Amino acid sequence: MRKPLDKPSYSDRPTTAQSQPGGEVTWRQVGRRQLLLEWGPVALTGLLLGGAGRLLRDRPGRHQPASSTSLPGRRDWRAVPDSPGAIALAAGSGPATNLQRAIGALGGIDAFIKPGQRVVIKPNCAWDRSPEQAANTNPEVVAELVRLCVAAGAASVIVADSTCHDPDRAFDRSGIAAAAREAGARIAHQTKGGTVSVDLGGSQLGSWNVLQSIVEADRVINVPVVKHHSLARGTLGMKNWFGALVGQRSRLHQRLAQVSAELGDAFRPTLTVVDATRILVGGGPTGGSLSLVRELDQIAVSTDPVAADAWGGTLLDLGAREMPHLDIARRLDLGTPDWRSISIET
Repeated sequence: MRKPLDKPSYSDRPTTAQSQPGGEVTWRQVGRRQLLLEWGPVALTGLLLGGAGRLLRDRPGRHQPASSTSLPGRRDWRAVPDSPGAIALAAGSGPATNLQRAIGALGGIDAFIKPGQRVVIKPNCAWDRSPEQAANTNPEVVAELVRLCVAAGAASVIVADSTCHDPDRAFDRSGIAAAAREAGARIAHQTKGGTVSVDLGGSQLGSWNVLQSIVEADRVINVPVVKHHSLARGTLGMKNWFGALVGQRSRLHQRLAQVSAELGDAFRPTLTVVDATRILVGGGPTGGSLSLVRELDQIAVSTDPVAADAWGGTLLDLGAREMPHLDIARRLDLGTPDWRSISIET
């Protein structure tokens, strides 16, 4: 007859294993207090990591870009989207008069800005530099644009840029803040005015935080200064859209030509006003040395951003071969690099 098995005994006290000499494992009873002391930190760490994982699971980041399904997309601020492009040139009369003449040759500001519209003027105001150093857009050009838009009945005019140097210092030292405010505009930058996440599309861009004032504008005027750039050779209108973005823009410098053209596709301005009052022929984009500044007293106003960049490049002795973004932009149907074929003398 088979001997019955001994009935196991149970205890409400947990047990843990202990290694004995010779490799034998024995078990000992552990009190709840001892269990919490030994295993509590491990359990707490697991709970914290699990909670963090749930919180971060759907958060946009380097390895999980934001979903673009609910984001606003690329913007088109052109007054007449299907009209043929044109570029008007003026020189020799000072910033304000040159600007008036060039815009007048395109039909005047009233052809582009209507009463009640919210207008944003986007200069290059990236650097803590004086107007004489030509690293930023000339403040007199910005001020005259503000006055023209106000006179056309704009509901509001904002001068906006996301700067590289401290924004308040850059706006103040460039002279743009004082000139814009005196002419009737407000100032917006990366720490003043907010941002909106926008799906910019393209092969290089995707979702970016964009200055809110630009996203919400009815009309946008892009106002680059002509200057040398250590990587791109020249920085002009399409490259100037870097200043609409807020974030780690340095990673976009790996493919500058493609990125510049895609920015031109993502932001289609009402006008591009190319400031060549003073140009920076070396040491860009930051500048600093007055020996690298040339006084030209010229301005171009264009409804074709590709032609505007092509014209500005000629002032830096740059042709199409040195500015590959022009051909990419042409293939994106943004305009023509042959600025002479659509130019209007004033």
